[in-house]
Amino acid sequence: MIVRTEYLEELKRWKDKDLIKVVTGIRRCGKSTLFDLFIDYLKHSGIKEGQIIKINLEDADYDFKTYKELYDYVNKKIKTNDNYYVFLDEVQNVDKFEKAVDSLYIKKNVDVYITGSNAYLLSSELATLLSGRYIEIKMLPLSFSEYVSAFDSNNYQQLFLEYLKNGGMPGNISILKTNPNDIDKYLDGIFSTIVYKDIMIKNNITDKILLESILKYIFDSIGSPISAKKISDTLTSKGLSTSNHTVENYINAFIESFLIYKAKRFDIKGKNLLARDYKYYAVDQGLRSYLLGKKADSDMGHILENIVYLELLRRGYKVYVGKVDELEVDFVAENREGLKYFQVALTTRDDRILQRELRSLQKTGDHYPKYLLTLDMDLEADYDGITKINIVDWLLNKKN
Repeated sequence: MIVRTEYLEELKRWKDKDLIKVVTGIRRCGKSTLFDLFIDYLKHSGIKEGQIIKINLEDADYDFKTYKELYDYVNKKIKTNDNYYVFLDEVQNVDKFEKAVDSLYIKKNVDVYITGSNAYLLSSELATLLSGRYIEIKMLPLSFSEYVSAFDSNNYQQLFLEYLKNGGMPGNISILKTNPNDIDKYLDGIFSTIVYKDIMIKNNITDKILLESILKYIFDSIGSPISAKKISDTLTSKGLSTSNHTVENYINAFIESFLIYKAKRFDIKGKNLLARDYKYYAVDQGLRSYLLGKKADSDMGHILENIVYLELLRRGYKVYVGKVDELEVDFVAENREGLKYFQVALTTRDDRILQRELRSLQKTGDHYPKYLLTLDMDLEADYDGITKINIVDWLLNKKN
């Protein structure tokens, strides 16, 4: 079991705070395991077994028909004035679950933790009912540093190449150590569950071929600006008739199920968001490889962008695609301390490529930190305030 240290520490920080702890993320990214790790921590801290109530709402043993049945089941287990810790896994499977969560939350001796595999969890009545009374912990598949921790090897460059292909779904690790040829079977199970349970059933979608075609288009276009119209026109030209509206609905469903993330564009000089030409990134390179096959390896530059985008999210940044005049900065990362700029390239050994990659960073007109990330094995370098770092070193060192 890989200890997801950063997520675990975050749960510890919020323990006993008067807030519902909501852990969201794609299926099989480790939310249930995180709860198990936190429960072990509670027990080692002196919390008794009877004070911990954990329910996985995908387990047939907990087939609650209504939110009231869920609430009554948990409430009967709260027998003393001691503090109780309630964990509800995949809580969106119970209709009107937010009413049960609210009723448990208002009890003075109950600390509530819930997970969900769909962003609808927080766009539902929960957000309205409990506005300002919950904290969301956004969970992603394994970072590269977490992936590395599972192997007895310090050949980080080789591990990185494998990470680019296999992705970071935690279940991959044991398969890679026993029978690597089963990776696609495992990923197929995850993908099929997401498509069927989280997208098709929830959104009343019946055309699986169209759904997969749209997702393949997006996965094949990571790091490139695309629009619903462009996707619709392309698929229609190939005989899959659809509309801009339908494509937009599918994209929103992919975002809600955490299969993809949308990066908005940011005007660096005007310091404002732009309302078009979004880019999309895949939640996991392994799932992308599974869906696209050999085609997944055709654009290493954008694959690296995808890895950097997700890592910046893990580090707590809001992440945008930067625009400066007619040039582009791959990522503008924002937190309470300000901005950081990141340019990502496969290599800048050719001076023309180096100058091209530096140009947009040089034109930002401010003094925020600027980084150029590449796979070059050079020593860290500085170009008038722009720091060039090997991407593997950057992923393993969280100071930048």
